[in-house]
Amino acid sequence: MNARDGLERIRERLIANAADPDTLSLLDTMISRASAPGAERAQATQSQLVRMLVRSPVATNNFHVYNDLVRLEAEVNEVAAQRAAAAEAEADKPVPKSKKYYKQLKEREKREA
Repeated sequence: MNARDGLERIRERLIANAADPDTLSLLDTMISRASAPGAERAQATQSQLVRMLVRSPVATNNFHVYNDLVRLEAEVNEVAAQRAAAAEAEADKPVPKSKKYYKQLKEREKREA
């Protein structure tokens, strides 16, 4: 995902979570940086972007910003874990065997009997 799009989604989620205005101003700053020419090729997941924001100097100096971002990071990680579990469950589903497989199995059983 494009970093700018990811930051905009993060901003929307923070607004939905009633984040502190300082947190939103941090996001606005980061979005403006990501909008700079040449920065549009930057790719990152939401999880990576949130981690980057948590480690920013603004977040480490302002505990309201830090708390907003950590809350969002927990939500993002929870959703990622749910998606991973769903993908794993989908991958673990047994694949139905073909008609050819059962014919060959029947022939083997006849030969052995």
